[in-house]
Amino acid sequence: MAGPSLRPHVHWAQRHRLLFLRVELSDVRNPDITITDNVLHFRAQGHGAKGDNIYEFEIEFLEPVEPKPVCRVTQRQLNITVQKKESNWWERLTKQEKRPLFLAPDFDRWLDESDAEMELKEKEEEKINKMKIESRVPKDPFKHLKKGYLIMYNLVQFLGFSWIFVNMTVRLFILGKDSFYDTFHTISDMMYFCQTLALMEIMNSLIGLVRSPLIPAVMQIFGRNFVLFVILGSLEEMQSKPVVFFIFYFWSITELFRYPYYMLSCIGIEWKPLTWLRYTVWIPLYPLGGLSEAVCIVQSIPIFSETGKFSLGLPNPLNVTIQFPFVLQIYLIALFLGIFVNFRHLYKQRKQHLGPKKRKMK
Repeated sequence: MAGPSLRPHVHWAQRHRLLFLRVELSDVRNPDITITDNVLHFRAQGHGAKGDNIYEFEIEFLEPVEPKPVCRVTQRQLNITVQKKESNWWERLTKQEKRPLFLAPDFDRWLDESDAEMELKEKEEEKINKMKIESRVPKDPFKHLKKGYLIMYNLVQFLGFSWIFVNMTVRLFILGKDSFYDTFHTISDMMYFCQTLALMEIMNSLIGLVRSPLIPAVMQIFGRNFVLFVILGSLEEMQSKPVVFFIFYFWSITELFRYPYYMLSCIGIEWKPLTWLRYTVWIPLYPLGGLSEAVCIVQSIPIFSETGKFSLGLPNPLNVTIQFPFVLQIYLIALFLGIFVNFRHLYKQRKQHLGPKKRKMK
């Protein structure tokens, strides 16, 4: 059987429009706070001066207040904010002249009327100054044009990579492994288009249209285009390799979530499942895509050695030839370093967007 209810210590302060009540209770559970007929009714279980118990009190305010108090619970206390119906300064909190024993001034927030008026005046001046500063900032006349361009760019890329993904998936279900060998001849035109258009992302970052860092974008786009145009586009022997299927498939799946996420961000919409997918699917796909690119480069090295393509012979008396396979071996090292750099960048982005956030206790 629960013991009799007790009154907690309550501290109060005021401003012209607000009343602040601080209830000295920790570990508050099941707070019941209402205002009826200008009387605040409080009942809650928590740890106060008399230990863990049920505490309650009532306060009949001096003048009318709004019937919806705002409550914020912390581990050590409970704060109640009540709005006055009229903006004025009260000579006391309660209608009864004699102050209740459980009620005391909150000296941490206490201001007299003149100090409160100064505070109010300072806030109004700060608000006016902020409006003046904002009015001086020139508005971008091309804002809507830029937003429209970014929406269209991301939409076109999304549709392009969607076509690639759907086409490859359908062919895989119909033809099975046989679809691996003619992936390039079926998909390459659309992939050329999408990856050439992706160069605009570097330009967007350079001119400040987007806030994406430049280096990760350059590394990813030039890395993909090197594989697509230099390795696959120049060697017919590589175009029928099964590795082409995996490169194109991993690239397209990643972009299926990235481009619609950016497109919705342009119009201020965030869809949480899409945000989670955009900052999660890269975890398996990015290393798999990098590994596929590395396999493609390794398979191309003997072909470049045999054909001598892109190898550069220096004129006499040096008589030295820069072998392109050697360049590819150096590029392989740079590829894995680039994967590490971009992996760190993407991990920081994921932590920023999906990491734990501080919760406000109500």
